[in-house]
Amino acid sequence: MYSTIISPQQLAQFLTQPGQDCCLLDCRFSLADKGYGRRVYGEGHLAGAYYLDLDKDLACAIGPGTGRHPLPDMDQLMARLRACGAAPGVQVVVYDDCGGAMAARAWWLLRMLGLASVAVLDGGIAAWLDRGGVLDTGVPELVASSWQGTWSGAAMVSSAEVLDNLREENFVLVDARSAERFRGEQEPIDPVAGHVPGALNRPLTDNLAQGRFKNPQVLRQEWLALLGGRNARQVVHMCGSGVTACHNLLSMQIACLDGSGLYPGSWSEWIQDPLRPVATGPA
Repeated sequence: MYSTIISPQQLAQFLTQPGQDCCLLDCRFSLADKGYGRRVYGEGHLAGAYYLDLDKDLACAIGPGTGRHPLPDMDQLMARLRACGAAPGVQVVVYDDCGGAMAARAWWLLRMLGLASVAVLDGGIAAWLDRGGVLDTGVPELVASSWQGTWSGAAMVSSAEVLDNLREENFVLVDARSAERFRGEQEPIDPVAGHVPGALNRPLTDNLAQGRFKNPQVLRQEWLALLGGRNARQVVHMCGSGVTACHNLLSMQIACLDGSGLYPGSWSEWIQDPLRPVATGPA
């Protein structure tokens, strides 16, 4: 079973093995076009895959003081995942068309609900097609499981904890946004530019080479160089809204650097309170 990433070749082989159950979840989404993911799913997806919408399934509605993608209602998410057949003993594979930036959110949520056998399709739908995989336009029937997951929030921090951390550092924030956004030179999405003081910057694109995750040893060397002696349990990931931060968390897992956490509210939540400090320039 796979718990971080799975290659198109490995997935194709897994799907042909008798007695192996697999749940495929299509997580394509565009911040610029909220209907994009469901539209391209209808045009073609991996056979048997169900669609998960970032806004409707992997997040809940924006509320007072929240970021752009608050964590979903876990009961509703559990019901949706059960209807797709997710369960212990089932290999869950999530994919998108943007290097895993969206699929990693689903990967993290399912792991926090207690499923270990969850993997991101490395290279996404493009890599699947490149190796000769085909797409389907049919919508599979729901095959509800009886799985009852238990949510674990132990690996998360709140805005209050991030603020406290500025006074006495217990962890280091690693921001997955682009360097230009981190430095405050441009901000195409949120109303305030910059970053949380003291944060480090690791753009999620640094995890990839030609659309695929880098070799685990390369990732490990890069992470260790960035962290400067800190261990993985001292790392908390963030981004614009807590979605693409999961890509960095996945990258560390691939590199066998286990135990890092997530700030789900991230930058878009941090700036809701004008009294919270903002830094610009390099880390």
